[in-house]
Order: sequence, then structure tokens, then C-alpha cells
Amino acid sequence: MKTYERWIERTLLLAALSSVTMLALIALFVLVQGAPIMGREGVLHFLLGQRWAPTKGSFGILPMIVGSVYVTVGALILAAPLGLACAVFLVEIAPRRVADVVRPAIQLLAGIPSVVYGFVGIIVLVPLVREHLGGPGLSVLSAAVILGIMVLPTVISIAQDALEAVPRSYREGALALGCTQWQAISRVVVPAARSGITAGFVLGMGRAIGETMAVIMVVGNAVKMPGSLLDPARTLTSNIALEMAYASGHHSEALFATGVVLFLFTMALNSLAAVQSGRRRQL
Repeated sequence: MKTYERWIERTLLLAALSSVTMLALIALFVLVQGAPIMGREGVLHFLLGQRWAPTKGSFGILPMIVGSVYVTVGALILAAPLGLACAVFLVEIAPRRVADVVRPAIQLLAGIPSVVYGFVGIIVLVPLVREHLGGPGLSVLSAAVILGIMVLPTVISIAQDALEAVPRSYREGALALGCTQWQAISRVVVPAARSGITAGFVLGMGRAIGETMAVIMVVGNAVKMPGSLLDPARTLTSNIALEMAYASGHHSEALFATGVVLFLFTMALNSLAAVQSGRRRQL
């Protein structure tokens, strides 16, 4: 029996190491392909350059970085309060029958293909923005709204888990001291779950900054610095997806270098989420 258990343990360890190895190989491949252009152009020039014209030898990705940040932060501004409110409703307020219906519906949102979100954005959201707010409609605002909806399942599910992990004694103690239900939620339960909720927000940002198809369809893909939320822009992911098919030489290296920057952004957000989750477990 012990021999059998040892083989199971080693098999599981091998599976875990294979995942780490695949991640390391992908990161190494992207870095090797993108490092030459960053070394030749200079890291700061590559990151802070405002002109992207590969056919003319200009490889500045600052407009794409700014576009990604605008879209991601805009998505978080929409998804964070709405996701937290929905999680609080499901855990603290909703009757069991209502929660049993709403939770699967939220999970279903995560299974909808991103191209469907982009299609709905083009048909419904873009004309609304163009008619009521101005601009071409294909803009940072449209992309932020679509991404905000797409990351809601991530934010809601993690915030919900964090709220459910708060001991019931916290709620009972607050109510025993004379707090109303809302006071107990807002001043005791939510602060106690703050680390987990923050981790959900960060992971939502990671999902938003890595999204491609829906963003391509609604953001406008203009290679310029966005001056407002109604201006078109281009993100790091959309830049790679749009140009990789025909890129070669230095152009291809620049796109791989863009992937390195995107990879670092994602790793930083995931690491921050892991730190927040660790704080929640310590509490």
C-alpha cells in the first residue's frame, strides 16, 4: 500500500512540475524571441516611445501600454463595485432560492465566448456610445464596459468565497452589539474579507489586461495615445493579434517583446493576488 501511495505522490508531483516547466519554457521562448529588439532599441526607448511604425523602424509601444491601462482600469471601475455588491447580496441578503438561481447564471457568464461579447458590443454598445456621447463609438469606453462585464464572474466568485470564509461569529457579535444587518455587513464582514476581495479585483484586472478578441472588436485599434475615454486606442494584446500574422524580422521581434511586457504585467498582477490571498489565510 505504501508503495502504491508513493507512486501516486510521485505522479502528482510530476504533473505539477510539468505545469511549471511548460510555463517556464513559454516564458523563455517569448523572452529569447523578444530580447534582441529590446537590446537593440533600448528598453526605455521601446517602452516609452510613442511611434509604432514597424515598416519604418519605429518600435514604441507606449500608446499600447496606455491603452491597455485605460481599458483595464475602466473595466475594474465598473466591475469592482458591481461585483462586490452582487457577492454581498448572494452571501448576506438573498434568500436561498434566489441565490441558487443567480449563482449558476453568473457562472454561465464566464462560459460565454469573448467573441460573443465583442459582437454584442458592436451591435448594441458602440451605436449607443456614438449617438449619446459622441466620437466614433469604437473607443476605450466601449472596451472598458465590455471587459467590465466579462470579468464580473471572476470578481463575484472570489469575493463571494472571501465573504463566506468570514466566521459566523463575526456577524452574530455585531448583531448582538446592536448593529443593523447593513452595519454588520459594511463595518464587520466586508472589512474582514478585504484581502480576499482585493485578490478578486486584482485577478479581474489580470483577466481584463489579457483579453484580446472582444477588445479588438470594440476598441477601434488606432495606434495613438488616447486623449479621452471616447477616443479609439490599441492594447498590447490587440497589437500582437492584429500584426503577428504578417510580421517578420524586427517587426516579429518587437511583437514578441510586446508579449514580454504583457507577460510581466500579468505575472505582477497574479503575484499581487497571491499575496492578498495569503494575507486572507493568515487572518
